[in-house]
Amino acid sequence: MGLFAKLTEKPWLPDRSGVAQLRTGGFAVHNRKVALVIFLAVVGILFSLFIAAYHMRLEFSTDWVAMPEPGLLWFNSGVLIIASIAFEWARSAVARSDVARGRTAFLVAGALTVVFLVGQLIVWRDVVDLGYYAQTNPANGFFFVLTGVHGAHLLGGLIAWWRAARRMYRDADPGDARVSVDLCAMYWHFLLLVWLGMFALLLNS
Repeated sequence: MGLFAKLTEKPWLPDRSGVAQLRTGGFAVHNRKVALVIFLAVVGILFSLFIAAYHMRLEFSTDWVAMPEPGLLWFNSGVLIIASIAFEWARSAVARSDVARGRTAFLVAGALTVVFLVGQLIVWRDVVDLGYYAQTNPANGFFFVLTGVHGAHLLGGLIAWWRAARRMYRDADPGDARVSVDLCAMYWHFLLLVWLGMFALLLNS
């Protein structure tokens, strides 16, 4: 210890050397997971505002005409549920260090998400062909906004999914693969819950 450090010592103060360890030693959550949780909180607020606006417009509207529910929405919902299950299978397999099965389930989940998005586009085309344009009725406008914003978030998730899939095939680090699969699974589970809530809202109004 140098002379200056010795002269500036404050022995009457309590020892703070263990404080940093108490604050950081047990915090094992990955930074990317913390960032994702914060992002999902923001996305949840966004969809909550959309749903609140939907209810307010429905309650005080005199020109609200409910849209028919395309049967394809039920199929799309089932596809998204299976995709979420596939992500969970991938997460479980990678956690057991079964990277091969994890990769397969991960790719299946991404492919099913693409099927869901294509199905949503087909629904849009069908309702437009029936004359349900976004600008002709508030119910139509909300349908396109809600499904479009949800689809945009899934499309953004597919970008992260593609990057994670490339890392799983190129990198040999199982820890990085585990984190990537875990984050994708969290994101898809969240968007599945959002979709089920919106689908129930559309069916009951």
